[in-house]
Amino acid sequence: MVKVMAFGTFDVFHKGHEDYLRQAKSFGDLLVVVVAKNSNVLRLKGKAPLLSEKKRLKAVSECKYVDKAILGDENDTMKVVVDEKPDVICLGYDQRINEGLLSDDLIDRGLKNVFIVRTSAYMPEVYKSSRLKSS
Repeated sequence: MVKVMAFGTFDVFHKGHEDYLRQAKSFGDLLVVVVAKNSNVLRLKGKAPLLSEKKRLKAVSECKYVDKAILGDENDTMKVVVDEKPDVICLGYDQRINEGLLSDDLIDRGLKNVFIVRTSAYMPEVYKSSRLKSS
């Protein structure tokens, strides 16, 4: 059983998000999706999401590719990764995460054989949360 983990804010769930999760699911058997806590979105993006974390979690959990949806940890964003122990971490094309630093952090936390992949964009000129929220 290959466990894949994906992350995101998923504010205003759209076809781009669905395609990201479809691609993520293709790397394994079980897809666990971590939805960012409101406080972490505010800290990382400088603005609060439009939708509550409960609504965003519900939208993600209803996606047919998702086997398990969970909220991230407010104090340690890597805690859920350590708890879930994925075989694959799937990053979105536009997520500002350095794969090398992530790999080092995983190794430091005892997760040595996690494969990190990035998905390709799905019509980003149309399905990009920042574009959809501003229209």
